[in-house]
Amino acid sequence: MILQALALFIWIAGFIIGLGAVVVIDIHGFLGRKSRYWTVATTRTHKITKPLIWVGTILVAVGGIWYYSIVGVTWITIVHAIILGILLLNGAYLSFVVSPYLLKQERSTEGVKILPPSWQRRITLGLLIGDTGWWIAVALFVWLIVAR
Repeated sequence: MILQALALFIWIAGFIIGLGAVVVIDIHGFLGRKSRYWTVATTRTHKITKPLIWVGTILVAVGGIWYYSIVGVTWITIVHAIILGILLLNGAYLSFVVSPYLLKQERSTEGVKILPPSWQRRITLGLLIGDTGWWIAVALFVWLIVAR
């Protein structure tokens, strides 16, 4: 019982940290589409939210794997695993492709420019994938807990 509670605590902490950071950066990104001020703010904010999203993702993975190892595998386990894989790929793209571009823009003299439409589309797609994945994972988590 104590181990199950600890696994749930870690899992919930991951959702709080990860999804909280995702929401913050997404709101900044939405505001930055047409505003130089918010473009700069988004670039600076992502330096904080990016590691928080990774911490949240790791905690969700650890807590979820631990919890499922105690209670057993269900169809929700499989869906959670698929979502985690998608979030990891999306996070890698945003961290290792988009983030370096944003940091390069910030360091250049063009750091206060609004991002080109092609980059805005890439970032928007990444944010939509991230938001959808996180929120579906939370909804499935709630379903899992309520169904028990």
